[in-house]
Amino acid sequence: MRTLRIAVASRIFEPESGAAAYRLSAMVKELRARGHDVRVMTSRAPGATRSTPEVRRWPVLRDKSGAVRGYVQYASFDIPLFFRLLFGRRNHLIIVEPPPTTGVVVRLISGLRQTPYAYFAADVSSVAAEGIGVPRPVVTVLRILEGWVLSGAHTIFTVSEGVSKAVIQLGADPKNTVCVGTGIDTQQFIAEGPSAHGGDYFVYAGTMSEIQGAGVFIDAFLQIAGDFPDVRLFMYGQGVEFEDLKRRAQPLGDQVQFLGTVNSGTLSAVLRGATAGLASVRPSRGYDFAYATKAFASLSCGSPVIYAGVGPMKDLVEEESLGYAVPWRADAVADAMRAALSQSTTSHDRSRLADWVRENFSLEAVSGRVGDALEQRL
Repeated sequence: MRTLRIAVASRIFEPESGAAAYRLSAMVKELRARGHDVRVMTSRAPGATRSTPEVRRWPVLRDKSGAVRGYVQYASFDIPLFFRLLFGRRNHLIIVEPPPTTGVVVRLISGLRQTPYAYFAADVSSVAAEGIGVPRPVVTVLRILEGWVLSGAHTIFTVSEGVSKAVIQLGADPKNTVCVGTGIDTQQFIAEGPSAHGGDYFVYAGTMSEIQGAGVFIDAFLQIAGDFPDVRLFMYGQGVEFEDLKRRAQPLGDQVQFLGTVNSGTLSAVLRGATAGLASVRPSRGYDFAYATKAFASLSCGSPVIYAGVGPMKDLVEEESLGYAVPWRADAVADAMRAALSQSTTSHDRSRLADWVRENFSLEAVSGRVGDALEQRL
C-alpha cells in the first residue's frame, strides 16, 4: 500500500473532550501507524499547545462556554480553512467532520484541487437542528447543504446503521457509505491506575447542550444532596447550557463543581474512581438513534454508568448490566444515584466493564475499519 497524504479537517481535536475529539485522535493514530502522512487542520483549543507540523491550529471564535458552535463561530474556522487547504500541500484525501458548513468548504476544495474527500458522519446535523427547534427555513437550507456534501463524498463513514439510513435519505450513495461503528479510545480510558479523587462522586464529562440534556443530572442531584452531604458531582466539558447549569447548581455550593475541559488522561483518572459516570440523550431532539460516547468512557475506566434517555445505549446498559438505564426524568435519575451509592463496585466488576468495552466498542477497532476502507478504496 502506498503512503497516503491525508488532511483531517475538524474544528475540534484533542486535548478538547468530546466524542469527535476522541474518535479523530484514535483515527489519526491508526492511520499514522499504518505509515500514512496525516496532518490535522483544527482550531486552537483552550490550554492546547500551538501548532506542530502534524497538528495545525488556527485561532477561532468561541461562544461563552468555550465551544466552537454557532454560525459566526463556524465561519471563523471554515473561512480560514478554505485558504489553508487551497494553498497548503496537495493531499490524496481530505477527511472532514461535521458541521456541514465545513463539509461545504472541503467539497469546494475537492473540486478546485481534484482531491477526493471522506465525510465522517458521526451525526446528521439537519435532523438534529430540526429536533432542537431551529426555524424551518434554516433547517431546509442545512438539509440542502448537508445533502450536497454527502452526495460528493468519495466515502461516508457512519457510526451506526441509524446514521447510515439517515445520510442515504439525504443523498449519500449507499455504495460509498461505510458503517464503522463507534466507541472510546481504550488505550487512553483505562481501569488500571490511581483515581483523581477520593470518596463518592458522580461524573458528567462531555458536551452540555439541548441534545444531551445534562440538566437532568443537576436536578436529580438537588434531590439527593441533602441526604448525602459528602457526595460530589463533577461536571466536565462545555456547551450552550453550561452557564444555565452553573446557575441551577448554585444552591449546592461545592458539592457540584464545573471543571471545564481536560485531556483524556486526566479524565480517565477521574472516571475510574467514580461511583458512576453520567450520560444522556434527551428524547425527541433528533438524536434518538445516537450512542452517548461518554457512557463508553466511564465503562472503559471500570465505572458503571447512569444513562438517562433514549437510544441504543439504553438497551445496552440494560442487556449487559452496565449500570442503570432510566427515563430522562430527574426523579428517575435520583433513584439511580441512590441505588449506585448503596452498592459498592468491586475490582472484578470494574474489570468486567472495561473488558466489555474493549471487546465491543473500542475506537481502535473503529479506526482499523476506517483504515481498511480507505486503503481498499483509494
